Amino acid sequence: MRKLAAIFLLTMIAGPALAQQDHVQRYREEIEKSPADVANEARQQRAYQRALSGVPDQKPTDPWGIARSNDGQAAPKGNAAKTPAPKPAKPTSAAAK
Repeated sequence: MRKLAAIFLLTMIAGPALAQQDHVQRYREEIEKSPADVANEARQQRAYQRALSGVPDQKPTDPWGIARSNDGQAAPKGNAAKTPAPKPAKPTSAAAK
């Protein structure tokens, strides 16, 4: 009885796998295209090239440009490089005189 159950289980598992063998495309297997498919693919490629020609050229962007300088050093933060350092305050207490 156990042998019969094991055979039944194996056939239930292997059946769907064997059923897929004939129509599954293998790795790097090319399917022959009909002339209509080739013409359709050429039409799509021409439409893609036409769509690309309508897009204007844009200059390259650097989203991190404000975070670094051009020579590789760290960029100054905010206005720290533009404003001079504050002068030290003179002591006003009587003990400091």
